Amino acid sequence: MSTTVNTARPLSHSPSMRNSTRFSTYSTAPTLTPSIAPSHLSTESADTDSNKADPDSSSTQTLKVVHSQLARFDDPRLQNQRYVLSEGKADEHSKLALGAKLERALGRRMSGQDAVFTPKKAKTAVVA
Repeated sequence: MSTTVNTARPLSHSPSMRNSTRFSTYSTAPTLTPSIAPSHLSTESADTDSNKADPDSSSTQTLKVVHSQLARFDDPRLQNQRYVLSEGKADEHSKLALGAKLERALGRRMSGQDAVFTPKKAKTAVVA
């Protein structure tokens, strides 16, 4: 029985213990080889230096620059001038928006395409 890389714990599903065959999703060919798909439980890749958070990394610097540029747009004088709807006014606006939405939906209906009932023509017997 084989063991894992990091511990002496035996693997629960080693290739030698497999009794059934696995079928490939793409080719439907049977295979007995184990899958080498990456695992989110793997601790081996998490310990590498490239995955550690570096405060001076380029992505962190980029975020700091974007944050500082967005902070320049925040002007308290303009925030004081901003109009805030009262609860009654917000309720009225939502009702008007719902009415407009309903009007648009009704306008898209197939109006004028109703069936027209016409009287059937009487069958005439052909005398030969």
